[in-house]
Formats: sequence, structure tokens, C-alpha cells
Amino acid sequence: MGFFRCLCVFFTLQCFLFKPLLSDSDSELFFNSNELQEIPKYFLNQTQKAEVFDWMVNIRRKLHENPELGFEEFETSRVIREELDKLGISYKYPLAVTGVLGFIGTGNPPFVALRADMDALPIEEMVEWEHKSKVPGKMHACGHDAHVAMLLGAARILQENQHKLQGTVVLVFQPGEEGYGGAKKMIEAGALENVEAIFALHVNSGLPVGQVSSRPGPLLAGSGFFQAVINGKGGHAAIPHHSVDPILAASNVIVSLQHIVSREADPLDSQVVTVGKFQGGGAFNVIPDSVTIGGTFRALLKESLLRLKQRIGEVIISQAAVQRCTATIDFYDSENFYPPTINDENLHELFTRVASDMLGSRNVKEAKPLTGSEDFAFYQEVIPGYLFFVGLKNETRGISGSEHNPKFMVNEDVLPYGASLHASLAVRYLLEKGAKIPTQDITHQFHDEL
Repeated sequence: MGFFRCLCVFFTLQCFLFKPLLSDSDSELFFNSNELQEIPKYFLNQTQKAEVFDWMVNIRRKLHENPELGFEEFETSRVIREELDKLGISYKYPLAVTGVLGFIGTGNPPFVALRADMDALPIEEMVEWEHKSKVPGKMHACGHDAHVAMLLGAARILQENQHKLQGTVVLVFQPGEEGYGGAKKMIEAGALENVEAIFALHVNSGLPVGQVSSRPGPLLAGSGFFQAVINGKGGHAAIPHHSVDPILAASNVIVSLQHIVSREADPLDSQVVTVGKFQGGGAFNVIPDSVTIGGTFRALLKESLLRLKQRIGEVIISQAAVQRCTATIDFYDSENFYPPTINDENLHELFTRVASDMLGSRNVKEAKPLTGSEDFAFYQEVIPGYLFFVGLKNETRGISGSEHNPKFMVNEDVLPYGASLHASLAVRYLLEKGAKIPTQDITHQFHDEL
């Protein structure tokens, strides 16, 4: 008898919560079906309506025309705040220089966060269209303009249903993702206060529109950068024995750095060391005093990333010494050391259910781990977090460049999918957290409904 009473309470609670999410014509069907999977479908339908879709498109194009680099997103932030004001959504500003934190719901626990990054890249746009970047040398080449528009789209439909949110949704509009560690600075400013879980999305030019992908565990690599100055003794190229050649030393360093991954790393533990910078000398017949090299290192596991950093330092110092040179190294830890992006397994299960309910299981793909990096990982070091990809490829509209490419172009058909997934994940997370309230508390609160 106790089990039956508990079951009745649970379903009564679900019906009470879900019915107001729909219009009058839809809510009766939803009330009778009492199925969680109707929420994502309903939100997708709402964001695909011309009024909401065109609104998101206009925001995205406005941001695209006025790209701003990390911690310079003052106009972007102003646009976001104006839209939040129009929607009647409260917010905090500024956090981490230009960041904005919005709040929808009861203002009470549980708290779940949705994040969008805001910054552009120092790239000259090469796509000729009506809303091309108006700022020379800057471009939204990674889709952050779309990320902001989609989070605002989610905010709009959440606000329309906020009176029945069983908790609080926190909207995290974050500056400085592209190499500035903006997530870390948002955390330091209190963005995760009371938050129990956080979701984020990223557009994916290799995935068809209407499909999504992600995976539990390691998704993106942690990354770091290094720069080393190798000092020797310059001289005439014709009498090298009177010099200490830093170019030769740097060359040996680079070859030895490649041995770290090929000879020391587990082949099943993906790691990368790449030297992309080599500066030294300016004449054919002169041995320079010094050479500067620099590069990046990546790994899918934090312990592997830290070991790479250690070994890179040891190899550079020791190999320079073999050639009678000295070396100094800068790892830029405070700015460019990102941990791996590791998705929470419980949130992955929630994402899979929500995305399958919206798109069908055939359109929910398992992503392969990538050696790109994301500062979303800083949030995941504090609380459970989940990053997923939303497809935007549609070759019938023309072939676009990939992310970080001057010919990158967002297919705006992606906007309803990202917005509705954001909103659905937040609502379902709060509802499922609420369903775990002890039975006696639910019975007391909704006694008249039984």
C-alpha cells in the first residue's frame, strides 16, 4: 500500500508540473500522456516558430557584424542585457569584466546552469554576405554568436514557463573562451554559486543539422603552451668552432620532444606535442646568439597532461645542455593551461534521453574524443558538467569552412535545436532532481492533489 501511494504521488506531481508547459490545445494531450519525452518536442516546436526563430537569427546576425575578442565583449554584453531586460529576466553584471549571469525560476535550489561563450577570433572574414563582420581582423569564426543566440532562445521559452520551474536555471554568458580562460575567471567571480550541474553546447560543422553528439568521460583534451629561449654564442658561420650553435641545439630539442609521445606514452592514451614556432637568425652566414621555439601539448587525461609538461621542461633543458647551450622555459600557466573536458556520466544519460526524445535515437551520435580543448573544463573541475555538439552542416546551402576558418559560416537552421536542447536539459534536470524529494515531503506538499 505504501508503494502504491508513493507511485500516485509521483505521477500526480508530474502531471501538476508539466501541464502548464504547453498551450491550451496541447496541454490536454500532454496531461493525459504524462510523458517526460514530450517536453523536448514541445520546446523544439516553440523555437522553430517564425517569431522565435527570426528573433534568434536577428540577434545572431547583430553579434556577427560586431565581433569582439576576449574580455572586450562590451557591445555583445549590452545586447544580451537588453534582451534579458525585454524578457523580464534578472541578471548580474559585470562578472569577469563583460560576463553576464541570468536567473530564471524560483530562486531556490536546485540550481542548474547553461553556458554560452561570447568572444570572437582575430581572423579576417572571407565570406561575402549581407551581415559580414564590420570589424577588420575580427570574426565570429567559431560560432559563439550562435551560442549566445541559442542560449537567449532557451531563456525566452524558459521564462515563458518559469512559473512552473522547480528550481532555478542560471544563464552563464561567458567572455574569453578563446585562449583567455574566461571560465576560470567566471568561477572566481561566483558564477557557480549554489549551482549543482552545468551544460554547454558547441556547433559542429562536420555534423548534419538535426544531429547531436557527445560522450561520457574524456571528450576534449587538456592543453598547454610553452615557449623556450635557447641561448648559445653567436659567430661567423665559417668558423662554427668559435661559436655555440643554438640552432643545432633547438633542432635536437624538437626531435627529442617528439620522442616523448612516440616512446614514452601509452599508445592508447592520446597525447600530442607540436612545435609550431621556430625563430632564430637572420643571415645565411651568421650563427645567432639565441633561438626561440614554442608549441602546444595536449592529453585526454590530466595526469598525462601534467607528465607531458614535466617531460617537455626536462627535455628542453637537457638537450640544450648537450649542445653546450642554456634554456629558459615559460609555460603560461596562468592563462593557457586548460584541463581536459570530462563529461559526467549521469549527465550523459540525461542528455541521451532528452536528445533522443527530441530527435530520435538515430540522430544522437557518440562523439570520438578530440585533441582540441575547451575552457568549459574549468567548470567541470568544480561541479558535474556536460558539453555536447550540435550539427549545422547542410551542403545544399553550400560548403562552409570549418571552425576557426575565415570561410566558416553558421547554418542558422541550427538555432532551434540548440535553444530547445538547452531548455529541455534544464527543465528535465530540475524535474528529475525534484522527483527525488522524500515521499513524506511530497505527500505533505501536495496532499490536496491526491
